Amino acid sequence: MTPNPDRFLESLHALRSIGAVETGVVRPAYSDKDIEARQWLAAQMEQAGLTPYFDPVGNLFGLAGVGQSLLIGSHSDTQPEGGWLDGAYGVMTALEIARASKEAGGPPVSVVSFQDEEGRFGVTTGSTVWSGGRSLAETDGLTDSDGVSFADARAKMADLVSGDFLDPARFTGFIEAHIEQGPYLDTYQEAVGVVTSIVGIRDMRITLEGQQNHAGTTPMHLRRDAFQGLSEFNARLNERFRAVVNRETVWTIGHVALHPNGASIVPGRAVFSMQWRDGDAERLNRMEEIIRQTAQEVASARDLRLSFGALLGLEPVTMDPRLQQALAEAAEAEVPGRWRKMPSGALHDTTNLARHMPVAMLFAPSIGGVSHNFQEDTAEADLVTGLKVLAGGVARLA
Repeated sequence: MTPNPDRFLESLHALRSIGAVETGVVRPAYSDKDIEARQWLAAQMEQAGLTPYFDPVGNLFGLAGVGQSLLIGSHSDTQPEGGWLDGAYGVMTALEIARASKEAGGPPVSVVSFQDEEGRFGVTTGSTVWSGGRSLAETDGLTDSDGVSFADARAKMADLVSGDFLDPARFTGFIEAHIEQGPYLDTYQEAVGVVTSIVGIRDMRITLEGQQNHAGTTPMHLRRDAFQGLSEFNARLNERFRAVVNRETVWTIGHVALHPNGASIVPGRAVFSMQWRDGDAERLNRMEEIIRQTAQEVASARDLRLSFGALLGLEPVTMDPRLQQALAEAAEAEVPGRWRKMPSGALHDTTNLARHMPVAMLFAPSIGGVSHNFQEDTAEADLVTGLKVLAGGVARLA
């Protein structure tokens, strides 16, 4: 099996052009550009001899025959301001390997681009529903930061749906290539990373409601200021986490929305996302307890109403030893001594697929460790090296 680097890079850049903004890409899930990209991908799959298949949430599969096959891929949606390789690299390496394997008379390889990996409606939404992590009915009730429901968003793709959800049993395993999105490979000038595990994640929305009032005439001691509640919550949380976290644990407050968000108005409501990640499920649960307790204490002290949204998340996952070993052997053959085994601090669709099949991941370097940013980039030579290592791993598995 010999992948074609020029054909691969040409296809990768063609996908980049759909939703291109400056040096990055804007292609959020279910946006017009996202749907355009998926239709383009479906055509590319058909040209490669695969059968395109859209499921009810917009996950796009390129199926190799009717029997079992290895599944390779990632996602093609982006962050609101995304890089050109996050997800796209994994989809296009998969497509090239499917082409190369078919041309060489090799094993059947199917391709997938999962929908909403970037979490417009939660956490890896498309693969979560497909793998049974959350029901479609429950997911349809989720809303994005603008109040758009998942049901309304996926309705934009209703005319493309091929049929019901595919049975995961038709796939013998799943491999996802991805850019690292971190600094290690780039810092140490290593060509690829063979992933050993993926951290777990928790995500929920928190709302603090106080009293909107005049910013000039309301004394400080009488204010029920929702933003001051958020500020105190953040400070208390950082202090309390010190006793339970380690160097790899991360947490983030984002999606902050103040109402009415005026310069001369005491904020009456603060809505924000709370996300935390770690490789230990027990630690994730303990952090949830601290988050809820701290928010309740701050709300009580400041006379604020408190509410929590749905808790979304995924458990930590260990990669399959056999698939991992195939990638490691391919890495050593392609770039001897210039690769490493490493965990993934970012979340990926691979986590969901581990419920049903053996899984593995391969990382290519990210220049400067930058991702979720228009400046995200990887040298083309490194992109091709990752492609060759992935192809070598697939050949070994066959």
